[in-house]
Amino acid sequence: MRVLVTRPREDGEKLADVLGTRGIEVLLEPLLCVEYLEGPGLDLDGVQALVVTSANGLRAFARRDSRRGLPVYAVGDASAQAAAQAGFSRIISAAGDIEALARLICERIDPAKGALLHASGTVVAGDLGGVLAAAGLTYRRQVLYRANQAKSLSAAVVRALRAGVVDGVLFFSPKTATIFVILIRKADLEYGCGEMTAFCLSPAVAETARTLTWLHLLVASRPDQDAMVEAIESHRVLIENGGGRGWRT
Repeated sequence: MRVLVTRPREDGEKLADVLGTRGIEVLLEPLLCVEYLEGPGLDLDGVQALVVTSANGLRAFARRDSRRGLPVYAVGDASAQAAAQAGFSRIISAAGDIEALARLICERIDPAKGALLHASGTVVAGDLGGVLAAAGLTYRRQVLYRANQAKSLSAAVVRALRAGVVDGVLFFSPKTATIFVILIRKADLEYGCGEMTAFCLSPAVAETARTLTWLHLLVASRPDQDAMVEAIESHRVLIENGGGRGWRT
């Protein structure tokens, strides 16, 4: 089984290693390139906790500031793992999406103890700040990186798609799904999606991917990488056993 991974390179390479141990071949096609913004250390006066909605946000913070004493509220396990690798010790993972993170913070954080600093990119999904402010929390957003979009599919991926040797495409965000839709149409390869499976992290991601016609469109049971890997593995077993043709969910 061969799949196309559309994540930024650092995350994509780690996922490729995980899939490789399961005998799944990976073509890396980062549709977003992370550019970390340079600058001085950050103003943490009055901040009681760091909030990250992506591993890239955590990595960007770690590049700009050496302090690791703040507790970290992470949207998911990948962000939490990045925090641990960067040297943070107090890490709380929502193991879900932006809504789950907002609920967790509202349950755990005392507004009187200080502000929350959101280490983010230039573009954010959802309205985390609005939800937290409505709950009486002080929210500060610090833009630390930008994600630049790919302008076209690589020659190697175009060849693979034309040859029909890609079995599935992995989408971890509505943004990357949107970029893929644009680029696959630009390359006049939309027809090939009818022979591939779209693996989507969440219903929101699937809603974007659904603008193309797929052989199968599957949504992970949870919005995290482990669930995506489980979905791919389960689907592979199903196909190898002769089932699932024409099935969508």
